[in-house]
Amino acid sequence: MLKRYLPILDWGARYGRETLGADLMAAVIVTIMLIPQSLAYAMLAGLPPEVGLYASIAPLLLYGVFGTSRALAVGPVAVVSLMTAAAVGQVAEVGTPEYYGAALALALLSGLMLVAMGVLKLGFLANFLSHPVVAGFITASGVIIAAGQLKHILGVKVAGESLPETVWGLVEAASSANLVTLAIGAGAAGFLYWARRRLKPLLVARGLAPRLADAVAKAGPVAAVAATTLLSWGLDLQSMGVAIVGDVPSGLPPISAPPLDLGLWTSLLGSALLISVIGFVESVSVAQTLAAKRRQRIHPDQELIGLGAANIGAAFTGGYPVTGGFARSVVNFDAGAETPAAGAFTAVGIALATLFLTPLLHFLPVATLAATIIVAVLSLVDFGSIRRTWVYSRSDALAAMATIGLTWVLGVEAGVIAGVAVSIGLHLWRTSQPHCAIVGQVPGTEHFRNVDRHNVVTVPDLVTLRVDESLWFPNARFLEDKLLDLVAGDCALRDIVLMCPAVNSIDASALESLEEINRRLKDAGVTLHLSEVKGPVMDRLKKTHFLDELTGRVFLTQFDAIRALRPEIAAATLRSPRCETAKAAE
Repeated sequence: MLKRYLPILDWGARYGRETLGADLMAAVIVTIMLIPQSLAYAMLAGLPPEVGLYASIAPLLLYGVFGTSRALAVGPVAVVSLMTAAAVGQVAEVGTPEYYGAALALALLSGLMLVAMGVLKLGFLANFLSHPVVAGFITASGVIIAAGQLKHILGVKVAGESLPETVWGLVEAASSANLVTLAIGAGAAGFLYWARRRLKPLLVARGLAPRLADAVAKAGPVAAVAATTLLSWGLDLQSMGVAIVGDVPSGLPPISAPPLDLGLWTSLLGSALLISVIGFVESVSVAQTLAAKRRQRIHPDQELIGLGAANIGAAFTGGYPVTGGFARSVVNFDAGAETPAAGAFTAVGIALATLFLTPLLHFLPVATLAATIIVAVLSLVDFGSIRRTWVYSRSDALAAMATIGLTWVLGVEAGVIAGVAVSIGLHLWRTSQPHCAIVGQVPGTEHFRNVDRHNVVTVPDLVTLRVDESLWFPNARFLEDKLLDLVAGDCALRDIVLMCPAVNSIDASALESLEEINRRLKDAGVTLHLSEVKGPVMDRLKKTHFLDELTGRVFLTQFDAIRALRPEIAAATLRSPRCETAKAAE
């Protein structure tokens, strides 16, 4: 039981010197990457830069104790930072103590929700966010974040919450852009993009070891921060209108107390739930992907507890909502992290940075942090996934496009809520019209296939309808209409076999429909039979009067049904040579 809720007792018992070395190396690389990211994402959330560093210490330590992923790197991420700004901006003004307090309360609320979901084993709730919706939301958020940071690259002030408002504001303000700021921001963005794409192959080609080359490439943001800070200090760019970070307090994170204001908590409740679910989905997706590469397993319900503990820790140490970051976790994995201790060592590195490096950030141009954010989030934008999804499933692609469009126009919270609503609506629509097929016997076999796809043998006065969906209230009437239409169009029909190999459940509404179908077919002189009913479904039917009132029989297989109802046809078909399939395989 202790190992269930404290995974550190499992991997910690086998911790050795070799594992220590691998974790330390990964921690150094991730720390170098995380310092500029933390500063930038705090700015994205509308918070002071040091808050990003605070949110990267206690959460990492707590996740290492309670989390199950060996490679997940927890901390500030772009999408959650954007959602934090959107949520807190509704209850307080940016830069005020009330704004900071609301961010702490949001982290605490999110943490409590995640822990409660984990204890109650409610991780399945995240399944209501389909992958196309999540992909669409992340893509839309990436575009909004990048567009919102362009004002810092241009050195102008732009107001606007939606993407159209932001773009229009940028167009209007472009003529008053600060050229020095633009040069700093564009130069930093260009360098960061080149370092992300080209630096590692270049270093490997020059003879550097791949792992060392990767570490140097990941240090690109640190190099950009150092170079532009020195440039800002040496040339006194602040006097030229270049915005700088200014004084960043040094020292370890303060012990903070989120405001216990019932009205504030009520206002943030919906946003905290969305942040919790989105953060969990993003985190558990990357954790499962990385665990599979090493044939490890994670436990989603315990991941909820681990992420919840991380957010609670952030709330009481001056941070804001956090989750597992995709890019950061991949770097942690590729750098050789073996256990969550790598995250704890990263936390130590960030703590040292808050103690000794923050005074050096005074002259850091805000445009450099904006460039860091833009380059990082554009890697999340994937419009190609919409095209690929459209080819496979237009309904899922429509859900993704609706999420993108509504996120751009109405904001991040409305976008994800709309995406979930569209996904659930499309699911109900699909299940309300289940795929049904009239089937016949494949000559020379005991198999039955769709008459529209294969050359099969059918019986004139007997129809077999295969249902490829569980029966429940949204589709009960559809099946009823389908069967009665078959009877109305065929006066010679005497038997109908309802083939149920894909029916995993029958709810009360569907049972009433089956009873009504049985009565109407009986009045029409048609006998209703069932075949290939699954055991759990049969067990539930036996508890009702339906089987007693059924005019026909229940057969183990469809071939048993044909052999019992039309033995001469079944035998003749079985002896005949198997026909070539006339159409594409089902």
